[in-house]
Amino acid sequence: MADDEGGQHRQSRLFTDDDGDFDVERAREESLPVEDGEVIDTDRLADHQRYVEGRGIYDERNRVNDLTGKEWKYATKSVIAEGYPPALQHDLRSEHGGQKPPRLCAELIGRFSKAGDTVLDPFAGVGGTLLGASLCEHEGTGLREAIGFERNRRWVEIYETALERENEERRERGDPPLAEQDMRHGDCADLIEAVPDDSVDLLLTDVPYWHMDELEQTRNERATRESKLGAFDAAAVTDDAETDRDGGAEAEADGEEEGETGTKAEWLADMAAKFERFTDAVAPDGHLVVFIGDMYREQSYEFLSADLARAIESTAPVTLAATLIWYDPTKDLHVYGYPFSFVPSMVHQNVLVFRPETDG
Repeated sequence: MADDEGGQHRQSRLFTDDDGDFDVERAREESLPVEDGEVIDTDRLADHQRYVEGRGIYDERNRVNDLTGKEWKYATKSVIAEGYPPALQHDLRSEHGGQKPPRLCAELIGRFSKAGDTVLDPFAGVGGTLLGASLCEHEGTGLREAIGFERNRRWVEIYETALERENEERRERGDPPLAEQDMRHGDCADLIEAVPDDSVDLLLTDVPYWHMDELEQTRNERATRESKLGAFDAAAVTDDAETDRDGGAEAEADGEEEGETGTKAEWLADMAAKFERFTDAVAPDGHLVVFIGDMYREQSYEFLSADLARAIESTAPVTLAATLIWYDPTKDLHVYGYPFSFVPSMVHQNVLVFRPETDG
């Protein structure tokens, strides 16, 4: 339709009142797109922009993810305040004390990758990242192909069983099944050699704590509360004055192997060396996103997230781009130190976001 003398399209005229001001109600009646109280004049979008109903304006130049501008604004919040209800065979997956909610993983995958991208989790555990990548297909952001490395056969079996049971329940409800992802059994230092350079768009992982991936987990035996797992220099931990990486007072591990508890420095050096190799597999415009919880040990706060970030940056060709906080408002609180000393009851996890360094 031809423009009027003022150069305005018919669409623009429809949402102005007699005084020339925006008439939002009239725009809604005419089924024009309204976002945050403002009418979107689709005739005036740039060639690289398109309006997505209910989501806002998407910029085709977006190389990071498939989010619209409005969604991007929300995704840049530095705190994820979300308590994820038990789901996707949570009871089974909880045999692993450090498992992450698949829907949290799906949210992060949606922030740092595009539909069809490849996601790698070199410390896959019971497959939270893999399940999250599959969830993306059914939650509006598009399926990702995921690869997981896990050297504990038990965790691999739990992922496979959880996926099988979940899909049985989904079929009974009439829902489409979750895609099976590529879980590989073995040591990440060996398995990474089969992953071509620059072939991974997003690395998303929860790093193991002092060889935690080899330890059997349990939440039911008191012996787990007396484990030295994660204690620097094998120092003992106590129930009332030590908090673990997930904010509880118990380092939940059973079957600790002789010599497996190394020093903090040894752990950092091992992680840095592994991430140096992992980074080769990540595309130049990709991201590395790493869960890491801080700890309280021997009346001292151990800022593990900062320590790990420095160690990785000093070795791998990456730059720390952001630190996000996952705050779980449903986390149980415990009384630590009362009434003699303030001991934090940690209800958060740190999420380090790295970008590969490039010449550009």
